[in-house]
Amino acid sequence: MRMDAGWDDLVGSALLGTERRRPGGVVGDAEEAAAGLLDAAAAGAVRRRAGLRPASAGERPAVAADDRRAELPEAARRRLAVLLADRAGGTGGSRRGSAPNLAELLPQWLAAACGEGYAAPPELLPALLDAARARTDLRTDALAFAGPRGQWLAGLNPDWKYALRAGAGAVPGPGPQDRDEVERLWEEGLFAERIALLSRLRLAAPADALALLTATWKGERAEDRLMFLDSLRSGLSAADEAFLDQALTDRSRNVRATAAELLSALPESALAARMAARARSCVSLGPDGISVEAPYECDAAMERDGVAPRPPNGRGERAWWLGQLVDAAPLATWPARFGGRTPEQIIALPVLDDWQPDLHAAWCRAAVRQRDTAWARALLGPPPAPSGPLAAVGDPAKLLSILPVEERAEWVAAFIEAHGLSEAFQMLGVCAVPWAAPLGRAVVDALDIARDAGSYPWSFSGVMGLAERCLDPAAADQVAALAGGGDEPADSAPGAAAYWGEAFLRLSATLGLRATMLGELRAAPA
Repeated sequence: MRMDAGWDDLVGSALLGTERRRPGGVVGDAEEAAAGLLDAAAAGAVRRRAGLRPASAGERPAVAADDRRAELPEAARRRLAVLLADRAGGTGGSRRGSAPNLAELLPQWLAAACGEGYAAPPELLPALLDAARARTDLRTDALAFAGPRGQWLAGLNPDWKYALRAGAGAVPGPGPQDRDEVERLWEEGLFAERIALLSRLRLAAPADALALLTATWKGERAEDRLMFLDSLRSGLSAADEAFLDQALTDRSRNVRATAAELLSALPESALAARMAARARSCVSLGPDGISVEAPYECDAAMERDGVAPRPPNGRGERAWWLGQLVDAAPLATWPARFGGRTPEQIIALPVLDDWQPDLHAAWCRAAVRQRDTAWARALLGPPPAPSGPLAAVGDPAKLLSILPVEERAEWVAAFIEAHGLSEAFQMLGVCAVPWAAPLGRAVVDALDIARDAGSYPWSFSGVMGLAERCLDPAAADQVAALAGGGDEPADSAPGAAAYWGEAFLRLSATLGLRATMLGELRAAPA
């Protein structure tokens, strides 16, 4: 059979089908024609590859910048190779068994390696860049660890172009002193590069970053203006007030709302003063407690200051407007309003006519926004007793996040001792890693109690996952003692004891492996 059809002819026949169009040289019935087309395509592919003419030599890549950081110890290098090779492992199936999940250990290894100041081994850079391409949660630490060689390598492979746009966590860009390079990157850079530049400048020279943004503000797209404005949270100060006040009249509603939020975080701003005056007119102290008279309308001045006029479904208008006024008012407003009382004394006052949930929720949001630990402590109060309500505030985790690290861990440990783990997941997520010893003991003891009570082990899989990442490796022996467990409770789910045993074995093995990893990173290089 002659197969002298051109490549375009073969492609056309493949798209239309040999019944409608046969390439030259392909004969026979329908089945033979289909087989002949595939034979012709195979022969044509070989001809095309064999006949490829050499292209002109491209320009030789520039030499990668030096990475003067220390080399990894050999044991740590081998560990990284294993983690990168197994990064997709351990995710399939519903039952994980007792082996540690190496994919979950890779982020911890990278963070520790960056903290120790090591450079990535050149031979592992491709696998490292592939891993960070697949998992965005790895990118900041992976690219910092990859260093200038990683950036150089990423420029040679389109699959790794994300690394060139990844932001401030990768390789440092121009600083405030490189004025010409800063202006060039701001004018010509990709959006992600510009965000990274603005974020770096806000940390090093907030006024320079603000001047850069002001110069091009009117020509930016609405979605870009929003992201740029959000970057001003770092280094926010009274010097930003004039710019933010102009942004209150922006065409974009989201930009206006963000500008108002940032201004309300500046207690001395004019917007904060206006919101404080409005809030004082709504909230007063009478002989029987706090009296609330919520606004009856949302006027144009309130809208300009960021008050959203339309409430979400299921929320009354007046309560919606009141909450926005109170959470935007400086918290210093209320001791003066209530006769010099402390935050604890104010929180203890009765609130009339069922307005307490709305008023206290607004104070919670204000405490988080203004990073006021005194108010956060007062709103949280002591951990509730076992017979008390689980939460007197809407989101304890957010209030906990602004308390000192040790106080935060002590509060959550006491809460878990009183109420167990069912309501503690979000709170555990804001505690410093590794967990303090009292918190770690409280978590392990609560898991043991849940096992002995016949609870479903998979109901605690989220907490188990957190424990694998956050428990101090020194707790491995305590956890290992629980793996043998006791007798299976009569009313427990079938097979629950085996699942609990596997979970404790996996937790113990993971803690041991984490301790080994840290030891390898801290060993002196050979």
